Amino acid sequence: MALHKPHLTFWQIVNMNIGFFGIQFSFGLQQSSMSPIYKYLGADEASLPYLWLAGPVTGLIVQPIIGAMSDRTLTRWGRRTPYFLIGAILCSIGLLFMPFSSTLWMAASLLWILDAANNVTMEPYRAFVSDKLAPDQHSLGFLTQSAFTGLGQTLAYLTPSLLVLCGMSQHAVNASNIPHIVIAAFIIGAVFSITTVLWTLKTTAEHPLSAREIATIKAKPPGWRHTLGDIASAVREMPPTMRQLALVKLFQWYAMFCYWQYISLSVASTIYGTTDPATDGFRDAGLLNGQIGAFYNFVAFIAAFALVPFTRRYGPKYMHSVCLALAGLGMLWIPHIHSSALLFVPMIGIGLAWASIMGNPYVMLAGSIPAERTGVYMGIFNMFIVIPMIIQIFTLPLYYRSLLGGQPGNVIMLAGVLMLCAALAVLRVKVKGQSGSDAGEHADDNRGIRGSAG
Repeated sequence: MALHKPHLTFWQIVNMNIGFFGIQFSFGLQQSSMSPIYKYLGADEASLPYLWLAGPVTGLIVQPIIGAMSDRTLTRWGRRTPYFLIGAILCSIGLLFMPFSSTLWMAASLLWILDAANNVTMEPYRAFVSDKLAPDQHSLGFLTQSAFTGLGQTLAYLTPSLLVLCGMSQHAVNASNIPHIVIAAFIIGAVFSITTVLWTLKTTAEHPLSAREIATIKAKPPGWRHTLGDIASAVREMPPTMRQLALVKLFQWYAMFCYWQYISLSVASTIYGTTDPATDGFRDAGLLNGQIGAFYNFVAFIAAFALVPFTRRYGPKYMHSVCLALAGLGMLWIPHIHSSALLFVPMIGIGLAWASIMGNPYVMLAGSIPAERTGVYMGIFNMFIVIPMIIQIFTLPLYYRSLLGGQPGNVIMLAGVLMLCAALAVLRVKVKGQSGSDAGEHADDNRGIRGSAG
């Protein structure tokens, strides 16, 4: 948080973000495997959204509090580091036990623990990047995080298929009907979760705080009431850019939650003609979903770096709009595809959008918030992710059968329409230091460097 932050090399930024790979491997396992695991354990199709409640609720509660606490934390290891480590350990434990769930309540309970652990790590990690990097490196820093999101989730989605290639049977299951390849994937995820965070902690130290910054933190009154007060005052004083991004996030995250919950069922229905979890076709659909999910995440990994020059030239909001529109069109097309090979085409648009979702909104945000409150504002910004998810969870089951005909493919098409709405909404966002065709100009960059989108 020094006033004049030294510029880091590309490889220093990579090392700083490797821990994000492990976090996102965990999220990728949840996205690709939780709906099938719930179905294996007997869940009703229309009730699947309720079983995904853990992620958004823990995010709503944990991330703003942890973000505010990390702004106030003073330890010999730093402000953010303790949260990385504690979260990674708990995440590894959750991943180890999840595939051995024998009942629905056990799987749902473990998901609460797993999501809480991921959320303990997430916002301090985003604040850590903002702490470490000079403003004109924010776009590279956050889009590097986006790249590791793509890489981590690519491998998470692809791991079951890779295990099959290595000789494991895709049809071998345990007593709860959970495939052995899924069990092995979660064990691998547990290892990645802790080792990648440890690598970041070994290679990248936090910036030491100045005497003035330490005095400011110590002057803040202690206690959880004052932490909650920090959150409340930050909400009241929320920058306009952040408020405008709320509508964008409502559309895009409602859409993504629809997609993750029902894409495996949609593929099973349109490609294999089944939604029965006891059939080989359903398990084959799970593998195919892993492959297309890995592909869109690999696209996101590549696109995260490829988007950097375009974001610098045209600005994050215009690039975000284009990427969301491509994803929306792809989602509208998916239920009409009956060839497994052709399914990979719309994944290009979804991958571009996923890269942008995990990077560009944070680029837009970073330049609009005060540096000394980065943690709490990153936590509050996460509320714009989880509140749409909670809305989706409690509304979709109400109209799944009446308006969507009980068809998973119609849920995917709904997600496409909402992505197009998000693409339009982001064009209304006023980003600090950006206007018109000068979208990449940073208002406070006295050196005149183009594209310091942070």
